[in-house]
Amino acid sequence: MSRFNLDYPPALDVRTQDKERLPPGQTLTKKWPVLHEGEVPTFDPATWSLRIFGLVAQPMTFTWDQFKALPRVRIISDFHCVTTWSRYDNAWEGVHTRELARLCGVDERARYVIQHCENEYTTNTTIEEFLDESVLLADTHDGQPLTGEHGGPLRVVAPRLYAWKSGKWVRGIEFSATDCRGFWEVRGYHNRADPWREQRYSYQETEDDEP
Repeated sequence: MSRFNLDYPPALDVRTQDKERLPPGQTLTKKWPVLHEGEVPTFDPATWSLRIFGLVAQPMTFTWDQFKALPRVRIISDFHCVTTWSRYDNAWEGVHTRELARLCGVDERARYVIQHCENEYTTNTTIEEFLDESVLLADTHDGQPLTGEHGGPLRVVAPRLYAWKSGKWVRGIEFSATDCRGFWEVRGYHNRADPWREQRYSYQETEDDEP
């Protein structure tokens, strides 16, 4: 039996209920600030692709039409940026990370996931964080197609981590046995990025932070 739970419902509300909803050090906003590394890339649906690779039984590459034809999920969640703003009640639609893992046959040896995005941006999570019930690859936000400035056509949404772990303009998902710190992680940001523990910077890391 696989150690990964790949089940998920088609609709899910994962807004924080079991602890303080606003993480420490955060300020609530109804706006949606724009922050990212590099220029907003041009999206051409005729040439766009998403690659799933690494420790998988079946590496896969999806065209835009193929991705849009995958089973869909709708997840409502809060969103927390390391720059101290939080936005409640975001309705995301797209493809659950567990669906991609199921399709490619993720290997039992995989312990980490590396997101490969436009502008050579990468970010890393543990596989448990990536396959959390709350995580999806989203192409829609609050009923509208995701705009380029917010990571469209496709971004990862990992709402239980600070937002830099939700890579914009994602083009590849790599399952790996070893960790590989991404763009912000090698520049001093925390490797785990839990908002409720205020894991903002690498100098705060301890042995307890290791998976």
